[in-house]
Amino acid sequence: MSTVLIAETGRSTGSANARRMRREDHIPAVVYGQGMSPISVTIARRDLRIALSGSAGMNTVLDLKIDGKTFPAIVKDMQRHPVRRTVAHIDFLQVNLNEAIVVAVPLRLEGEAKAVLQGGGLVDPAVDTIEVSTTPGDIPDEIVVDITDMEMDTVITIGDLNLPAGVTPVADADFPIVTVLMTSQTSESGEGDEAGEGAVAGDAAAGGE
Repeated sequence: MSTVLIAETGRSTGSANARRMRREDHIPAVVYGQGMSPISVTIARRDLRIALSGSAGMNTVLDLKIDGKTFPAIVKDMQRHPVRRTVAHIDFLQVNLNEAIVVAVPLRLEGEAKAVLQGGGLVDPAVDTIEVSTTPGDIPDEIVVDITDMEMDTVITIGDLNLPAGVTPVADADFPIVTVLMTSQTSESGEGDEAGEGAVAGDAAAGGE
């Protein structure tokens, strides 16, 4: 089911007008895509929050309603205020529902890597999102990686992912997405063991003399 978002045209350009719109809880935006001229619009902040509140989040495929016309679109870029972090401007990309596009999908780790924890290591996601190529209707809400069987020397790469049909990663298959970090405590423990072994060897040598 599509998510409807209403956009209004006829907004005035310029920084002063943009600030006024934001004070009125409206966000300046632009809609562009293949075969169309860019359209300057405004979006009600509350409507945007509701439209993107589903499991797909930023990758929600929207039915953007503009002057009686419907444009299938996704959020291509969202600019935020540097201090307040409120949305300051949005770029919407009109999409063809039958053509593949490249989107960033959130990565989520699942399970507990007990062997890594016992070894004093930490599971480290190298990325927060993974870029994939797929049609708008097949965009996964998230990519889940099971870390249960990870060992201290394990590296999970793009090629290890089990992606849904029709979803292709953009990065090379050997690109690492989850690794194991050695903690300082682990390193110090290892150095202590080596020092202890050296002391024992030294005592043995002294005893032999």
